[in-house]
Amino acid sequence: MRIVGLQARRGWLPALARAHVQAFGTLLPAWTVEQAEAELRMQRDDTIPCTWVAEDDTGWLGSVSLLHDDHEQIRGWSPWLASLYVRPTARGRGVGARLVRHCVAHAAQLGVPRLYLYCEAAMVPWYRALGWAPHTRLQLGPLAVTVMQIDPAPP
Repeated sequence: MRIVGLQARRGWLPALARAHVQAFGTLLPAWTVEQAEAELRMQRDDTIPCTWVAEDDTGWLGSVSLLHDDHEQIRGWSPWLASLYVRPTARGRGVGARLVRHCVAHAAQLGVPRLYLYCEAAMVPWYRALGWAPHTRLQLGPLAVTVMQIDPAPP
């Protein structure tokens, strides 16, 4: 498995946009595949916002993004590890953990002192095992979420 910047795999933009809207559209009901694709298309690999893709010889396995803002209700914290998505056929193989570690390492290279994410309660232990700590709990649209934080180690 390799992790590459999305800009190196632009052909996967439509499929990633569809997967993101399907997975995360509950929080953003007006979000369209076209909007998701446009957002992904504008990103660069060397700054925020950026997205990485895990791949192997069969194709893309998952993705993760580093964003300044992740949801209009939580603009007080930044930046965010966001849109962690692993294709169902690739789950349980460590793809998500590798993507999270890659994103945190890149944030450290960019000098980010604190990185945030939000997740549902069932995922808190998984993120704790990767070094994240709960920051606060809040309601985002229809979901009760835990905002978690990590201080990326400097390179």
